[in-house]
Amino acid sequence: MQEVVKSDNGARDVSRREFLASSAFAAMGAGLALNANAQAAPAASPASDKLRVALIGFGAEGRVLLESLLKIDMIKLVAIVDIWQYARDYGQKYLEKQGVKVNAYENYEDLLAKEKDLQAVVVATPDFWHAPVTNACLKAGLHVYCEKMMSNTIDGAKSMVKTMQETGKLLQIGHQRRSNPRYIFALNRLIRDAKICGRMTAANAQWNRAVAEDLNWPKKFAMTADQLKKYGFEDMHQFRNWRWYKKYGGGPLSDLGAHQIDIFNWWFGISPANVIAAGGLDYYKDRDWFDNAMVIYEYHLPEGTARAFYQVQTTTSAGGGYFEYFMGTQGSLKISENPRLTAVFREPSAPQWDDLINKNYLKQKAAATDVVKVDVRESKPPDEFDIPVTFSKLIHQPHLENFFKAVLTASLEEKNPKKVKLNCPADEAFHSEVVIFKAIEAINAKKMVEMTPADFEV
Repeated sequence: MQEVVKSDNGARDVSRREFLASSAFAAMGAGLALNANAQAAPAASPASDKLRVALIGFGAEGRVLLESLLKIDMIKLVAIVDIWQYARDYGQKYLEKQGVKVNAYENYEDLLAKEKDLQAVVVATPDFWHAPVTNACLKAGLHVYCEKMMSNTIDGAKSMVKTMQETGKLLQIGHQRRSNPRYIFALNRLIRDAKICGRMTAANAQWNRAVAEDLNWPKKFAMTADQLKKYGFEDMHQFRNWRWYKKYGGGPLSDLGAHQIDIFNWWFGISPANVIAAGGLDYYKDRDWFDNAMVIYEYHLPEGTARAFYQVQTTTSAGGGYFEYFMGTQGSLKISENPRLTAVFREPSAPQWDDLINKNYLKQKAAATDVVKVDVRESKPPDEFDIPVTFSKLIHQPHLENFFKAVLTASLEEKNPKKVKLNCPADEAFHSEVVIFKAIEAINAKKMVEMTPADFEV
């Protein structure tokens, strides 16, 4: 009998194989260049049996990742890095209250010079520092978990893949949905095995956010002009709001769209053939990046063409939240990191899903009683179902666990059943990097942009 693991609300009994595959045990300015032949990091101490890890970048995303890191028993956080003393001091004090003592460094060069027993780092710096920091750490013999986007340039992203390949170290990119148990279950069981959508014909996704004020900072803790210049920033405003400037980040399609456009590639199983897009800086007047974008990708699937629409707005939170929606001739699946936004719909002409309900893959919702048909041309509303699979961890935790488990088993033989594979290695994430940059190119050129296999070569 197959062993099962209960979800936190007892809804769907996820098989142990699926659970392990989706979490900890899932099959899976300028920087100083370091010696490419640097010695590999030492193995975990048998006494502690925990990986020694540092967190590089203690801004908003770094603090989000920290909350997951503190819940992962297989690691020991020994250091944090941030160029801003205010952030370093805050981090040390916060961790001390959690019973965790760490060393704090201004830059990654000092970290690598002084922390000789590190084995892995988590990189959560602004995008333009991802490639320099990641490459240096890989060359120093460390395994790296780097937040997406990989870089604010294609060349930067390529360099990360090349360094991963040259050093043989692991490089996981932070597309955390790829380790989310609900996403893995929905893809493997409902889309691929049960083929609930029939022929896939379309997809859409969105992430809209309301108008927000620029980030500020305590004036007495501002960095000096020389400190900012040393790390590539013009002033404190751009340091705090780097996401809106092209020399530091990739704009909304990078910050938000990267997660969801990556899902298009993952679930369709291929990269798109072309993209057409529109967007602009229509609301904010003191920023580089456009504040809205609407993008259409064309995927040439084996069964026919499917188009995927993505939109990001930073001037309204309307539109029903953030989600990815895959549609086909027999059914559709809407999924989100927020389980309240997830639903499955069966077309009236499709075969019944009784077998999926009996397997507890789906749970049928009660039919709405207040539906009013106002036009004879309306299609009959599809039956709606839930995916009764939940998990109680923070959303980044399974992806980080997958990375650390892969590090712990990296030395095992390739066919060893205990060897864990990364769920989003850099060479695979690079494909999503390309299609996002192609969408930006389409917006700037105001025309369709084609993609060829050469675009995805490193």
